[in-house]
Amino acid sequence: MTARTDRIDELLRQEIGAIIAREISDPRVGFATITSVETAPDLRHAKVFVSIIGQPTERKEALRALGRAMPFVRHELGKRLRLQRIPEFHLELDETLERGTRVLRLLDEIEAGNNPDELPPVGESLPTPVKRLPHLGDAEPVPGEEPVVPPGPGVRRRQFRTPKHRPVPGRRPR
Repeated sequence: MTARTDRIDELLRQEIGAIIAREISDPRVGFATITSVETAPDLRHAKVFVSIIGQPTERKEALRALGRAMPFVRHELGKRLRLQRIPEFHLELDETLERGTRVLRLLDEIEAGNNPDELPPVGESLPTPVKRLPHLGDAEPVPGEEPVVPPGPGVRRRQFRTPKHRPVPGRRPR
């Protein structure tokens, strides 16, 4: 991996996450986070690692919905980024958070003196988010209307290509 592919990986991770969060309205996507992107050196393919909170069946459905949304994401990236080629994305479920949580739970059980082998397997190790409860100071909802969510801050675009003809100091243009 070169420094350029590392920068492109990070840029793709940020931009894909922003597109998924702001522009994809599929309710099946749910709480998906792009954890990392690994691009091939020729920029033709990229592995996109996604962490999804929920039950295993919800995760599979969200991953399937994200897979269907990837052509739209590629199109949007083509408009936002100045890259010669937008890679073909291959989604993979990132389960490092679940594994880390399981390891911490096993260490806690060992520290407490319990046998960790006796623990029943857990289908979900991360808490499933619930709908936000009303708080003091919230505006009164209008019956029958969906709440309006303000758009997030603008996305800063980076350019990787330089102009073909760069002026040389002390030289007259042709």
